[in-house]
Amino acid sequence: MTVAEAIRQAARALDRAGVPDAATDARRLMAHALGLAPDRLLLVQADRLGDVAAELFARQVEERRRRRPLAQIVGSRLFWGRDFLVTEDVLDPRPETETLVAEALAGRFSSVLDLGTGSGCLLVTLLAERPGASGAGTDVSEAALAVARANARRHGVEGRARWQRADWLAGVEGRFDLIVSNPPYVAAGEMAGLEPEVRLWEPRLALTDGGDGLSAYRAILSDAARVLAPGGRVMVEVGASQAPEVLALGRALGWGAAETRPDLDGRARLCLFRASSDPR
Repeated sequence: MTVAEAIRQAARALDRAGVPDAATDARRLMAHALGLAPDRLLLVQADRLGDVAAELFARQVEERRRRRPLAQIVGSRLFWGRDFLVTEDVLDPRPETETLVAEALAGRFSSVLDLGTGSGCLLVTLLAERPGASGAGTDVSEAALAVARANARRHGVEGRARWQRADWLAGVEGRFDLIVSNPPYVAAGEMAGLEPEVRLWEPRLALTDGGDGLSAYRAILSDAARVLAPGGRVMVEVGASQAPEVLALGRALGWGAAETRPDLDGRARLCLFRASSDPR
């Protein structure tokens, strides 16, 4: 069987299993099985698929048929132009989270705190984009922090990043110009409606608080002023319909200056709070 034939066969199998973009995923899995960049597949599509690569490819396709996320199978995901390690212990970095990166980079900062860091994609990206900055990432999961440390080493910022096991801001000290977070915001009642790739495979603690999906925002916004430098910013990603609730929560906690930013689909995806409001 040639490489092209194996890809077509796998795409049909993935499509029957309900996998979105089955052909794209089949090509990505084949590139990984062959140890090639995806854009090099055209050069080998007429070649015969060797036994070792065929066995690896078949295993990968079966995992994807079970709706395991592609990033977990191949072990990485591209985020803001960089390849980040991904395991079952962290969320798969989403394109919409790049909205937060873009907004953060639109302003000045020399110190950044990433709450619920997961893979570290936010903190590592911001430090990589701002060579003079330093920062810290917190998470309740030691396994997630291990992935974040690996990504910091992978992208050459390990000397400017420190990691702390913490429940949001508990025990965090110092002052930061920028606080960012992509917290668990899925309400418990919404979990059943998530795609299988998310619901069955990604860490539950990173998806939902088991309640209304707002507890992380309460914890962050009630304590962020303690470690936020004068003139600093707090940025939190929110669910597609959560911005009004999070803004109202911020106002109730004394954050007077608040704004939203849309993602590429025009949905309010980011809530931004500024220290100038002197929250209590």
